[in-house]
Amino acid sequence: MSKIKLLFSKIIKDPIRNLKLNNIILSQSKELEWAHIYHDSIRGKEWLEKLPLNVGRWAGNYSFFYVLNRILADYKPSRILDLGLGESSKFVSTYLENYLLNSTHVIVEQDEIWLSQFNDRFELSNRSSVVICPMEKIEINKFEINSYKNINEKINGKFDLYIIDGPFGSDRYSRYDILNFVEKFEENEEFIIMMDDTNRLGEQDTLKDILINLKKKQINYFTGNYVGNKTLTIIASNKYKFVTSL
Repeated sequence: MSKIKLLFSKIIKDPIRNLKLNNIILSQSKELEWAHIYHDSIRGKEWLEKLPLNVGRWAGNYSFFYVLNRILADYKPSRILDLGLGESSKFVSTYLENYLLNSTHVIVEQDEIWLSQFNDRFELSNRSSVVICPMEKIEINKFEINSYKNINEKINGKFDLYIIDGPFGSDRYSRYDILNFVEKFEENEEFIIMMDDTNRLGEQDTLKDILINLKKKQINYFTGNYVGNKTLTIIASNKYKFVTSL
């Protein structure tokens, strides 16, 4: 029996393994579909078509960049907070130089070495600023998590768009720093939160606490999931509710 036939015979005999394989194939099929949708959405924007993006793996996937593109193009956020320097930072900064001519973009990054290497390869807009907040360990609900040190002291004001893809993920209550901003929201707050990797338990913990906080403040909100080979969750106020179904 060939190695391929042997592999498939084992899969057929193992329903759990078969289910996992089917899920992988399904998620990759969805990701391929999102890749086509993304490329169609940037057609005609030469400055985006020529932008070298490393999509997937640690960066956002194609559904992430499709939604980010639609938000920037359709809703024109004036103040953008980007947690984690990377591909999304390049994307937003390129928009600032070519389309969002009055917007500002604050990026929080944990690693000065990574910032230096990034700057060697890409020049950010002069309206994109990077704030270094070293990563530290803190405790949330008896779990040790990664957090940006002194982020409350270094980042002030409110934003229209919050892009959450940093710091490094935690097993539980991952990327919990966003709660520092949500807790300051007022009842009439207008916002979009992009929470990447919500297929993971740690991000699900944080997402749950975001929604609990919004309910306590009686802030009307809408949510939507965009699923490829990982999941992006959008939380939006009434003004931006259609972002949840692009």
